[in-house]
Amino acid sequence: ELTLEMVTDEERDYMYKVYAHEPTARINLGIRRRLAPLLGNHRRKIELMNGLLFSLPGTPVLYYGDEIGMGDNIYLGDRNGVRTPMQWSSDKNAGFSRANPQKLMLPIIIDPEYHYEAINVEGQQANPHSLLRWTKRLIALRGRYRAFGRGDIHFLAPNNPKVLVFTRSLGEETILVVANLSRFVQFVELDLSAYKGMRPIEMFGHVDFPLVGEIPYFITLGPHAFYWFSLEKPRVALPVRPDESAVVPALSGRGDWTTLVAAGGDVENVLPRFMSARRWFAGKSRQIRVAHITESIPLGYDGRTSFLLIVRVEYLDGSPEDYFLPVTCLVEEKDRVLAGDAANSIIARVENAAQGDKDGLLIDASADPGFCRTVFQSLIESRQLHGIRGTMRFVPTSALRAKTPASAAEPRVMTGEQSNTSVRFADDFMLKLVRKIEPGVSSDEEISRFLTERAKYPHVPPLAGEINYKSGRGEPTTIGLLTGFVLNVGDAWKYALDSLRSYLADGRVPAIGGGSLFEIAERDLEAAAVIIGPFLNSAKILGRRTAELHMALASDVDDPNFRPEPFTPFSQRSFYQSLRGLNHKVFSTLNRKLKDLPPARRAEAEALRGMEERIHSVFMGIRSENLRATQIRCHGDYHLGQVLFTGNDFMIIDFEGEPARSIGERRLKRSPLRDVAGMIRSFHYAAYAELGEEPDAAKERRAIEWYRCVSGAFLQSYLEVAGRSSFIPPDRKQTERLLNVFLLEKAVYELGYELNNRPGWAHIPIRGIRNLMPDEINAGRKS
Repeated sequence: ELTLEMVTDEERDYMYKVYAHEPTARINLGIRRRLAPLLGNHRRKIELMNGLLFSLPGTPVLYYGDEIGMGDNIYLGDRNGVRTPMQWSSDKNAGFSRANPQKLMLPIIIDPEYHYEAINVEGQQANPHSLLRWTKRLIALRGRYRAFGRGDIHFLAPNNPKVLVFTRSLGEETILVVANLSRFVQFVELDLSAYKGMRPIEMFGHVDFPLVGEIPYFITLGPHAFYWFSLEKPRVALPVRPDESAVVPALSGRGDWTTLVAAGGDVENVLPRFMSARRWFAGKSRQIRVAHITESIPLGYDGRTSFLLIVRVEYLDGSPEDYFLPVTCLVEEKDRVLAGDAANSIIARVENAAQGDKDGLLIDASADPGFCRTVFQSLIESRQLHGIRGTMRFVPTSALRAKTPASAAEPRVMTGEQSNTSVRFADDFMLKLVRKIEPGVSSDEEISRFLTERAKYPHVPPLAGEINYKSGRGEPTTIGLLTGFVLNVGDAWKYALDSLRSYLADGRVPAIGGGSLFEIAERDLEAAAVIIGPFLNSAKILGRRTAELHMALASDVDDPNFRPEPFTPFSQRSFYQSLRGLNHKVFSTLNRKLKDLPPARRAEAEALRGMEERIHSVFMGIRSENLRATQIRCHGDYHLGQVLFTGNDFMIIDFEGEPARSIGERRLKRSPLRDVAGMIRSFHYAAYAELGEEPDAAKERRAIEWYRCVSGAFLQSYLEVAGRSSFIPPDRKQTERLLNVFLLEKAVYELGYELNNRPGWAHIPIRGIRNLMPDEINAGRKS
């Protein structure tokens, strides 16, 4: 309802002519229309008007239905035309009422353009580009800046009268609003000399604009476009991993810290800094634009409240990512947390966190044993928790029901380099909380369930339960997995390094001769075992267990998710395209990151830059090869860190796949030789990790011989067990060529990872790539 009592007669006449063509739309001295029909259902105009409404002084008020672009019925009497039932869904009576439609006080909207089956909350909630979702983002953005609510207003007077420009200021916050009121593209020159040296940052996209100087600031705007700029002093870029000892940010709880999570705002502002410093955060190489809390599910425990949050992180480029982050606030125990190992779980200090002016610490709740016990108990009880948009379900399996759980045992969060968070419950269970989440059942849950319940494969921890989240009609998302705990003496990575240390101290070198890994695998390696030590025999056991795993994964011909599938020209071309894309992406990263490498490693990287085309030619060969083998579900991220050593055998864990790949990619069927290549590359990493930064040439040669000998033993044992399986080509030369392609793919992938995360380790995949190229292999054979 647009009341026009405060305007002149001339202005009122103009607005009637523009906005109320039909006399029926007029009432008294106003216009009885909703916003969408008032503006001709023009999306840009609607956004512009809401942008102005939310940036001008005062409290913005949205009339119900305007957030979804509802229509009206001007043929109803009085003001009833804009009082029609809210359109919640496409169901009967627009989801407003289950009554007989004739009993409704006012009829629902059935106008073709604004019909409730097309315009409703349910439909727009599911569409990230809808007016409803845009309006929510607008409201959230306004809530982050106090200048909108309390700041003063100052209008600028540009030469172009079609562009409205003003600033809102409060304390250190200064917001510049620029709005094009024209239906055509406009430009404007602004006198921003009062803000010289400051940088306008577009607030929706967090895009940095050029610094303000002495000359007029030039801006172009599309039809009915508007910009919100935050005028800020030039920022000093934060390191990729912020210093853990940096000052912890402070928030005001106003007597109840839970309102911080419910309202978002200030909490969302501190999340990027906290998350970017965590090992499990995958977006370290990307610049964060903003973080939003998209789901908040309360979980009470030990007399306090926690929230299971899903945080959407948006970047300046590329797709956003969702992360699972449980949070709680410790009031009485903050000193214990500060002094203990959980100090790096602190997100922010909360002033006046609880009644009585008590301060607290907002922390990652997974560091609190009480929270972990409650999650475990929730699995035992098959609980369901409801949030703002969806439901979190705790689902136990027969493995949990069959074993008396040690729920009273003190949970222990596992430390180390992990892309998720693992919690151990005595010697019974291991809980993994998935941090980076995607819609769909994770490969880890799907493969673990298959191996536990159908294939009965004994060398994996049994799946005991899962935690999943489902929102609306979307796919369930895996949040956590509970598996049986495996007693072990460490992972195979630690075991390999211990073996290497003893071997290098000995000084002897096994005489296995030159040649490729396949040629080494065909030789008798018993004499080498005397020099290498027990690890050589362990590598054979690991090769056997790997082959048995692949045979188990290929054992079900009825389940379409696990049924082996042959290579086809289409799948080979798809494989080649993925290799080509990976190669181009990594070498682009190498060119961009070359300056970040340590000076001692830069020469090696420079030499590698010219090999992009040669690598591409190797990958191209896979496109025309007549591959006579099948593809199956694989581990996906197979290396020494994914295998536990029990003292005389191995247990294979973590079927999540490579974190950088989407769930859809991880579930694709591939040649299991890809897993074999992953383990062989892990042996190569172990050799160089033990060498240190600047090894002497003789020591490096001994380490490389260890790698070749151990890899040959692993491959020998693998082929002895799985050599006649359908997923291994019957032609030995074809198997060797395919394995070499996977080894090269893995090394190129590792190079991209190290450049983005650990530049000091980039020399390992660089040397791996050089040694895997055909010319290098042939040179090795000649020598």
